[in-house]
Amino acid sequence: MEGIRALLFVLFLPAAVSAGSHSLAMVITYIKGETPFPELSLTLMLDDLTIGYFDSKMKTLFPRGLVKEQEDDGVIDPDHVKTISSFLLADLNRRHLFISNELNYTESIQVQQKLVACELLDNDQPGPLITKNAIRGTTRDEMSFHEHKLTYKNVFNYTAERLKPLLELTRWRHEHIYYPVCIKTLREYLKKRMNQVKRKVKPRVRLIQKRHSVSGWDGVTCLATGFYPRHINLTILRDGQPVPDHLITGGDLLPNVDGTYQMKKNLELSEEELKKHSYTCTVTHLSLDNKLDIHLDFDPGEPIGPILGSVFAALVLVCVTVAVIWMICRRKQRASSMGGYSSASTTEKSETSLDTTKKLRQRLKRRPRAPIKETKTKNVQFSL
Repeated sequence: MEGIRALLFVLFLPAAVSAGSHSLAMVITYIKGETPFPELSLTLMLDDLTIGYFDSKMKTLFPRGLVKEQEDDGVIDPDHVKTISSFLLADLNRRHLFISNELNYTESIQVQQKLVACELLDNDQPGPLITKNAIRGTTRDEMSFHEHKLTYKNVFNYTAERLKPLLELTRWRHEHIYYPVCIKTLREYLKKRMNQVKRKVKPRVRLIQKRHSVSGWDGVTCLATGFYPRHINLTILRDGQPVPDHLITGGDLLPNVDGTYQMKKNLELSEEELKKHSYTCTVTHLSLDNKLDIHLDFDPGEPIGPILGSVFAALVLVCVTVAVIWMICRRKQRASSMGGYSSASTTEKSETSLDTTKKLRQRLKRRPRAPIKETKTKNVQFSL
């Protein structure tokens, strides 16, 4: 975990250069011990763009970020890459022996990291060449060469007698080999990757009023996102004056997934301070012709009483609606039950009547019939 944090720290170190300058950096990782990773790996970066990768297993510099039709920038000779990597491997191995023997670092896996970066200033003049070495996620020594001067800082407490010959040799190598090669390579890469490096994307800026709870205010946040390149100045103003840095939190530069960047700064304050002062988020960026000012219009929000009243009324309405629907459904169920019972009773009665009629007819058929007596009819004559 320490190694990962250190690598992230080293990767973002080139972001410290000024807005109009450009840098070429090698981010180097050396691992000694049994791991599935290569012993030496190298990432080449132009400003914040990854333009190449090399490791000791593949032994080839693979370009990154090119269009599909291109296979190589043609800037660095492959033979030079092998020579540089062999020098780096030998130097890091010597440091490993020094760290293990004299500093008593006896871990089974040892991770070293190195950053080598050169810079072209705003006026296209060569800037410093910087070298930093980290162990266990902490920078142990650093070196800077600029205008024929070499400065060196370390935490190893070397004696002057031991350092003098080493620094003389290092200064000669920087002046005649490392520094001119790095500046030349940087200029060549800028020509090849001009469209990528020079692109400009305007930031989207918001000044957000944050509510902490119903009883108070948390403060304001100035957010700028979606901008490129990474250099940006983001400032919170109170009544036209910059807020002191010790009152501000945040301010870290973070990458977005689309290759752009974001940054936000926070200011904690009370509702009374929001009412009393005016707050502005001001931004300057290469994509903007002028600075961008976003003003905060204080919004006290709705009182909590009406909000609770509205919520209560909505709950009552929902309860009444549910009760009415339940009653209607209940009545329908009862009506359906009664209708089914009546229909069944009528049917049963009809069936009973038919059975009774059939039984009566059968009984009548079974009874013997009485003989019918014959009656004689007298002929009566009437005379007038």
